[in-house]
Amino acid sequence: MTDKNDSKMGISRRTALKGLAATTAMTAMPFSIARAQSDVTLRWWSPQAAPAQVEAYELQIANFEAATGIRVEFETTSDEGYAPQLAAAFSSGEVPDIVTHLPSFAVQSYYANDLLVPFNDVIEAIGTNDYFPGANNVYRAADGNYCGTGIGNSAANMLWLRKDLMEEAGIDSAPETWDELRAAVSAMQTGGLFGAPLPYGRNSMTSLIFIGFIHQAGGQVFSPDLEVAIDNEGTRNALEFYREMREFCPPGATNYSWGESLTAFVSGATATGIYTGRVLANVNNQNPGIADSVTCVRYPRISTDVAPWTFNDFPSVFIPAQSQNIDAAKQFAAFLFDPEGYIKQLHAAPGHVLPVLQSINNDPMYQDNDIIQKYAPEVELMAESAAGGFNLGYESAEHASNEKAGEIIGSNVISDLVQKVVLNGDNVDTALSDASMAIEAIVNG
Repeated sequence: MTDKNDSKMGISRRTALKGLAATTAMTAMPFSIARAQSDVTLRWWSPQAAPAQVEAYELQIANFEAATGIRVEFETTSDEGYAPQLAAAFSSGEVPDIVTHLPSFAVQSYYANDLLVPFNDVIEAIGTNDYFPGANNVYRAADGNYCGTGIGNSAANMLWLRKDLMEEAGIDSAPETWDELRAAVSAMQTGGLFGAPLPYGRNSMTSLIFIGFIHQAGGQVFSPDLEVAIDNEGTRNALEFYREMREFCPPGATNYSWGESLTAFVSGATATGIYTGRVLANVNNQNPGIADSVTCVRYPRISTDVAPWTFNDFPSVFIPAQSQNIDAAKQFAAFLFDPEGYIKQLHAAPGHVLPVLQSINNDPMYQDNDIIQKYAPEVELMAESAAGGFNLGYESAEHASNEKAGEIIGSNVISDLVQKVVLNGDNVDTALSDASMAIEAIVNG
């Protein structure tokens, strides 16, 4: 890969991203694209489709169409439903040309099954050295290529707190350990106010959040060399603590996924939350009465001897190999990082998806946002936490990239484990043995 200021086939990053309107720049792109291809229409899929985000996408599409003559149609998928939707698309061959905002572990799984094209040249066009250090490590596949890149970072398991409720309950500082968290939510849970909105449903949020609890107890799902290792003391302690927290969660938490958990905290139904920075925009728009009291910290762990573990799903950009418009899709993928449109996309939910490019993070236009300025310490903490974050596809810096992670999450093996032990009271030894065998079957399948 080349430095962001080096030329490749006669084009610099500045030319690639900011000079796309010029015909000479378009013909110099490292992808074989000619301008004004009126017969090309790209299909763009994303599960992130809140109104403000769609407005940002429309700007990006309009700017790209004006620069290239290539049409783009945006289509919505869902956080819980993208796997079957993409499976059907891959099976039929009717694939989108570009997909964004899916977690990195899903991208690794698709690439391992020869369903995606390598992304190396797109990363070069964006500017390799402009990324935060290590930002693309999670996308390095077993063959040495990159299977995609991040459209942002996310700190998806921050602990959200209400300073006003903490003060009323006599809590002087944010909890750092599970014992402190349990004591805090117990003190704040009064009347119709619950302590926490943890998910217990059979879905990806429960699986992904609980993986964080395993690591916060010093455990792991896989060993660094990718041997199944979920049956460990950390997982057992995590299951016990998750069981203890159930009494502090609303009755409906049995079926909670991302939307329900977010709404519970934003609406004021729970004293704490667990989510990304989308909390900030939603609180200010939907419940401004608590906006001055909201803050966040890294999620507590079993003891301070265990390092914090932040879940970053590394929201992605990738291109299906069956696309009939791969060169145009690569050009659009690079264009998504053009500062005007990229910053507008990030500002659609400030703090929710954080920039992966250093130049964008330092851009005065990005910093010029009411929420980013109002919650500067929180946004900085989320950015720092996300940059050092992990997920099942990349459990630690010592772990190899796990191309089976997406299939494991999609199978609900881990959320099933939570439900069996925590909700149904099943024997933990049996449940962990069953989970281990199910994961082994996926790995060896």
